[in-house]
Amino acid sequence: MATDLRLKDSLPAITERIVETYEECGGMNHLGHSPLPSYREIVDILGDFREILYPGYGRRQNLHMGNVGYHVGDLIDSLHDRLTQQIARAFRHDCKAKDLETDFEAEAQLDAIRLLESIPELRRTLADDVQAAFDGDPAAKNFNEILFCYPGLSAITVFRIAHELHLLGVPLIPRMMTEYAHGKTGIDIHPGATIGRRFFIDHGTGVVIGETTHIGEGVKIYQGVTLGALSFPRDEHTGEILRGTKRHPTIEDEVVIYANATILGGNTVVGHHSVIGSSAWITRSIAPYTTVTIENPKLRYRGTADPTGDIGALDYQI
Repeated sequence: MATDLRLKDSLPAITERIVETYEECGGMNHLGHSPLPSYREIVDILGDFREILYPGYGRRQNLHMGNVGYHVGDLIDSLHDRLTQQIARAFRHDCKAKDLETDFEAEAQLDAIRLLESIPELRRTLADDVQAAFDGDPAAKNFNEILFCYPGLSAITVFRIAHELHLLGVPLIPRMMTEYAHGKTGIDIHPGATIGRRFFIDHGTGVVIGETTHIGEGVKIYQGVTLGALSFPRDEHTGEILRGTKRHPTIEDEVVIYANATILGGNTVVGHHSVIGSSAWITRSIAPYTTVTIENPKLRYRGTADPTGDIGALDYQI
C-alpha cells in the first residue's frame, strides 16, 4: 500500500499539541540547561562496579594477580570521574528543587571517593552473600554458577552499591540503580532498606523489600515475598502521606521466609530463628524460634479415574 504523503501534513499540528502539554503537565518533563543523571551512564557505572567486585566474571577475561591491579586501577580512575559528574547532576537538580546553592562538584567528588573507598568492605560482605547462596541452595554446584546465574545475587549486589550512596545522601541515583536491578531480575529492593550479611534470595522473582525494612544477618527468603507497609500514616491537618516514618517490618537474624509470604507494618518484628511458611500473611510481631504456617487447604479432584469410564466418576477431597 502506497504512503499518502498528504497525511504527513498533519504532523506539525500533532507536534504542536504535544509541546503544549509540556507546560500543561510540567512535572513530567525536565527542560533546561541543567542535565539530570544519565540512566545509560548509571547502568554502565554498575557494569564497571561488577568488573571490580567480581573480576574475571565480566567483560575482561584472562585476569591474574599480575595484571588485575592495572585493570582495576583504570576502572577506579574512570569511575571517579563519571561518578563525580553524575552525582553532581543529581545534587544540582535536587538543590534547585529546594532552592539551595552549593559547590556541587566538590561535594560530588567527595561522595564518589567515599563510595570507592567502600569497595573492599563491599567485597567482604558480598563474599558472605555468595557463601550463603551456596550453603542455602543444594542445586548450586559452585560459586561460578552463583556469580553468573543467580538473580538474587545480582539484585543484592546492586542494592549494596546503591545503599552506600543512599547513606551518603546522594539523591535519585540510588533509586535509579535499584530500579535497573528490578527490571533485570524482578527483585525490588529499595536502597533505603537495611540488610545484614549472609543474605540470600532464592529464585527471587516478585520479591519486594520496602524502604524502611530492617533485615538482620543470615536471612533467607524465597520468590514472591513482600516486606511492605501495612498502612501509610497521614498528616492530620493536610491529609498528606507522612514520609520518613518506619513503615516496613524488621526481620531478625537467621529467619527463613518461604514463597509468597507477606509481612507488613513498621511495628512488625519477626523474631530471630523463625520460619514463615508459604503464603502466610503477617501483620503482627512473631516471637523468636516460631514457625508460622497456613493449615493445608482441602484439595478437590474431579474427573474420571480411568479414561474408559469403567471405574466411574471421580469426585473426592483431600
